[in-house]
Amino acid sequence: MDLSQIRRLESELTGFLDLFHDCFGRKDTRSHLGVYVRGQVSDLPEKSVEPIALHAEVAPRTLQEFLAQHRWEEDKLRDRLQQLVAKEHQGPHTIGLIDETSDPKKGDKTPGVQKQWCGRLGKTENCMVTVHLGFAQEDFHCLLDGELFLPESWDEDRTRCREAGIPDDMVHRPKWKIALELHDRVVGNGITFEWLTFDEGYGNNPEFLRELTSRNQHYVAEVPRSFTGWLVPPRIVTRPYHKNRRGRGRKVPRLASGSSRAQKVENLLEHELLRDQEWQRYHIKDTEKGPMVWECKRAMLTIKDEDGLPGELLHLLVARNVLNPKEVKFFVSNASPETKVEVLLLVAFSRWRVERCFEDQKSEIGLDQYEGRRYLGLKRHLILSCVSFLFLSRVRQKWGKKIPGTDGMPASYGDGCLDSNVGLTEKCQQDHSGEGGQEHQVHTKAERDREKKPHQGKRPMNRIWRAG
Repeated sequence: MDLSQIRRLESELTGFLDLFHDCFGRKDTRSHLGVYVRGQVSDLPEKSVEPIALHAEVAPRTLQEFLAQHRWEEDKLRDRLQQLVAKEHQGPHTIGLIDETSDPKKGDKTPGVQKQWCGRLGKTENCMVTVHLGFAQEDFHCLLDGELFLPESWDEDRTRCREAGIPDDMVHRPKWKIALELHDRVVGNGITFEWLTFDEGYGNNPEFLRELTSRNQHYVAEVPRSFTGWLVPPRIVTRPYHKNRRGRGRKVPRLASGSSRAQKVENLLEHELLRDQEWQRYHIKDTEKGPMVWECKRAMLTIKDEDGLPGELLHLLVARNVLNPKEVKFFVSNASPETKVEVLLLVAFSRWRVERCFEDQKSEIGLDQYEGRRYLGLKRHLILSCVSFLFLSRVRQKWGKKIPGTDGMPASYGDGCLDSNVGLTEKCQQDHSGEGGQEHQVHTKAERDREKKPHQGKRPMNRIWRAG
């Protein structure tokens, strides 16, 4: 950025922070908001409290107290952030992104820290885990909210929780319940998602999927190959049965005698409904190593619920990497039966957006650099990191691609040609059947401005989106 852009950025940041003015009762406390956010969006090599404070010539203890002790309305600030996104960035085909991230920590005083699976390191390690909800619409993405995952060992030691400032009403909850709470909160602040997408850690829970359906929330969820269900639903018995009218009757409802058992989705590929289908190819995106192409089969799956009975009827997508056929992914969706495969795949392969948010927030904002020991400080750090990143996302969208990388920030994954446009046109959804043997395109906003020739290959290929 040149000098004029930097000066303009300062003016825009001041105006942006003024939107949260009424979340602070005292002027001196309010001034620390600017110190913290400016430190997070600066080029400081380290972005924990101490280097931010020293750079701003503020006592580190003062900034620590701003996070963990000073009185201000962090919940109101978070709501305001979500309301801004709803007002200024809401649009058709908005995708919500559920995921978690983990940060290695030393010691045992940081809230929620214990030996647990650390995705960042790919092994069990001493770390803290937080669950997040992201937002993607066209070429814009950001994080909306995040919450600490409290392990059972912490919940069982309330003395330890009180020492860390964890409220007594905050207890251990499965991550999917935290995700559901985040979803409900943003919906309450005016954000609506046409789709949610998430990985198999959440998709493997039938209760979570059922809760989303009860909220009329469409989703595309990755599920593990061990996920079970029926392509042909079994018969259910609901009438009580007593042999010779004696003894205890069998539990109802139950599977009828002789019914087939639910099968793992990886084994369902041998079922005639999938086995006899031809693989249909789809161009997912372009990378520095060439186009990423997957082929897909689709069927309707009756999933097995927690009681072993038939549950929801969902789309089952089986996607196979053309260059590495051993790489197979399974997705389920509660979309309407007529929804095209292209649309479902587009949503399913949009999860890189939340991974990019994590990467950018950690490398550019300092999301992973919280060093305090109080839960309130952590909660406020997560909220303020969303505020800082929202500001950068707004500037990136307004100024365009001024910085190397596809979306105005450094290309963290070395993939300089990812297209961040994820919107679908209504015409696209109406005109493209996605049936085998024909070539179909799902256009993005960018593509509507430039016509390109379809991919030519040995087999007709359905194009999901093109890189710019």
